[in-house]
Amino acid sequence: MILVVIVIFGASKLPDIARNLDKSAKKLKKEMRELNEDDSAQSPQLQEPPAQQNSAEDRGNSSDDNPHPRE
Repeated sequence: MILVVIVIFGASKLPDIARNLDKSAKKLKKEMRELNEDDSAQSPQLQEPPAQQNSAEDRGNSSDDNPHPRE
């Protein structure tokens, strides 16, 4: 397989290809780490129970019954 890569790309381009792959891998790892840090920073907010809101259906008013909903 390595022989095929050398024949296709040429020996002179292999170091450049390897360098670019290394940079791409490092950038991907950095982005994944940042996403994980963002998720862990947001997780306490997600664990709080949501505030209860009375919907129109809870009050007995549905949007179908009232063509002019209250604002």
